[in-house]
Formats: sequence, structure tokens, C-alpha cells
Amino acid sequence: MDKVVIKSYGCGITSFSTPVNSASEFWQSLNVHCAQNQPEFILLFFSRDCFNGKDIISHMRESCPNAKYAACSTAGEITPMGLSDGQLMALCFDQKHFNTSPIMLSPISSTPIDEIVADVHQTKETFIKEYSPEKGLKHFALCLIDGLSYAEEAITAAFHWGLDEIPLLGGSTGDNLEFSDTSLILNGIEKPDSAVLIMVATDVAFELFKSDNFVPTENKLVVTKSDPDKRIIHEFNAAPASSEYAKAIGIEPGSLSPQSFASHPLVIRVGGEYYCRSIQKMNDDGSLTFFCAVDNGIVLRIAKPTGMIDSTNQVLEQLQEKLGGIDMVLGFDCVLRKIDARNRQVTQKISKVYQNNNVVGFNTYGEQYRSMHLNQTLTGVAFSKPKDASPEAAE
Repeated sequence: MDKVVIKSYGCGITSFSTPVNSASEFWQSLNVHCAQNQPEFILLFFSRDCFNGKDIISHMRESCPNAKYAACSTAGEITPMGLSDGQLMALCFDQKHFNTSPIMLSPISSTPIDEIVADVHQTKETFIKEYSPEKGLKHFALCLIDGLSYAEEAITAAFHWGLDEIPLLGGSTGDNLEFSDTSLILNGIEKPDSAVLIMVATDVAFELFKSDNFVPTENKLVVTKSDPDKRIIHEFNAAPASSEYAKAIGIEPGSLSPQSFASHPLVIRVGGEYYCRSIQKMNDDGSLTFFCAVDNGIVLRIAKPTGMIDSTNQVLEQLQEKLGGIDMVLGFDCVLRKIDARNRQVTQKISKVYQNNNVVGFNTYGEQYRSMHLNQTLTGVAFSKPKDASPEAAE
């Protein structure tokens, strides 16, 4: 894809995506759209390899000076044409079907949780009062969280508590597996160690969902030495973590790589369900850094991935039935699913599944779903097409 792709969906969302060599046309097209439609809110996702936060802020100031927007860096993009890298994307939510209220919280690694809960609760109460269910509106909340903050579990829980009955989903920002620094922007303000929460009210039918493709084995690893604040495990079963993990999956420690971690995730049991605790990287001292919280005494199991294509299709087919058809999906897809798809040579197939179901979004360093921070999962919100919607258009 070497040009700007614009696609309008009946639910009231218009997507724009472009590689870096067509960025000027992207901003021109977005400028025209904003002038003609004055969108309620804009979400932007961008590759740090090709774009940076300062440029995004500058271009948004010139192209859409009156627009509310949030932007974040990614570990890959999901465009209308499927999985991609090196892209800049914008999703414009129209005023006819959407109302939003965004807030930024920073620094999230040191702000007391009760303060975050109070801020979110107040934002929610004000928003619900103005855009009430009595007006035929339903609500959900989107979040974008710094994927290198080590704070996603606490922030997700705080958001969940403050939102009460409002369901939450979102993704952790990325930097294309550099693990150096990510970018998160709200209305021209870029801050590290931050999170953005966006309250959404809409008259469009929607369903939140998650999809994963792994099952636990009987192969257990007990955390016997860790640094929870930094998400580092030094020892499994009283032995060096990388050596013990490598032995459990049947390879040499020196061969461990992101591909190994994607193909052999670790899972923890919470409330009768298993959730991934995925490995981010192996450190020079043989310890392992994780994408999710870890602590001494927890029991992890080696998981065995199952068919990603079948499991994703099954969830999307269920959503089709619930909604009477999917118009589009805003998706947050773990970068480890992308790596695993590449390992198993199904990248084109999963990309086609996303394209067929109008999934757009980005690859994350973690996913948020209701009260949980997750790994190796696709989370999203699927929208139906309103009865009065015009046929979709693309160019």
C-alpha cells in the first residue's frame, strides 16, 4: 500500500491510512474531511520508525485546528488493507453518532490510585449526566496507556473502579519492539508515563470482545525470585529464569528470542480463567522482563497456542450474529500475536480475516479489557451499521 487509503463506514467512522511517502496527501485529505465534517473526535496511530509526536502535533494544529484528538505510537498498524508497518492512521468519529470526553493522566507510575479513581469517576458522572441512556445512548470507554510505564495493571483497575458499570477496553502504546520510549498525545500535549481515557457515548449498537488462542499445559514454572516493580523474573523453580524457561520449551537459552516468547507464552489462572503473562525480552544477566505484572510465588504454566485463524474467526462470527452484521471493528492486537502469526506463516491469513471484518487499529504492548490488563490477546469494539447509514465508500 503506497498511497493514502480512505474508508468511510456506516457507523460514522472514517479511516485514513498512509505510508510515510504519502504523508502530505494524508494531511491534505484529513484537512478537507475536518473542514467539511467537523468530526467529534480523532484517534491517530503511528509508527515511530516513520513519524514522531512533534510532527503529529504540528500537522494536527495546521490540518484540524479545532479537533479533539488522541494519538499514540505503535508496534504495527491494522489498516483497512490488513496488517502493516510504517503507517500513519486516523479514525474520525462523526458528530451524528458519537460524543466523547477525553482526559490525560500523568505521571501514572506515581499518582495515587485513589486520585485516579476519583478523577475518572467525576469525568464519568459528568459525561453520563450530559449524554444519558434516556437519550438512547450507550457508553463505553477507550484507554491508551504508556506501554513502558510498568503501570498498566494498576491503571486498568483504577479506570475500571472509577467507571463503575461502563465497560473499558484499550491498548498499550508501542515503539516497534525498541523498548526505549513510546509516544502518547492528547489535544497537542505529549507526555511520557501517561494514560488517556476517552469516554464514548453512541447511538450505534456495539459489542466489546476479546479473543486469544492458547491453552495451558501441565508444565509449571514457579516464580522464586523477582523484581515486581520492573516486571523482571530472576528465577523460576529456584533456577535462573531464562535457563529454566528455555528448558521447559525445549531449546537452548542462547536461542531465546521474541519468536520463542510469542510461540510459547506463559499463563496464570485468575478466577477460573487463564491469562497470558508474556515475556518482553531476555536480559544480559539471564533474567526475563515481562509485559505484565509478576511477583514471587505465582505459578505460571507454559501455554500451547491453538489456531489463531479459527479462534479469531469464531469470535467475529459470534459478533456478526449479535449485531446483525459487523460494520467495523476498532481493534487492539498484541504484537506477540503478530510475531506468532509470522512464525507460523499465517500472517496473510490473519490479515485477510481483519480485512474481511473491517478491523482497524494497532499492535500493542498489552491490551486492556474491562478490569484486566492482558497479553497475547485481540481486544476490540465491534460496531453495527445504523439503519439509516449510507453505503460505505472507499478510495
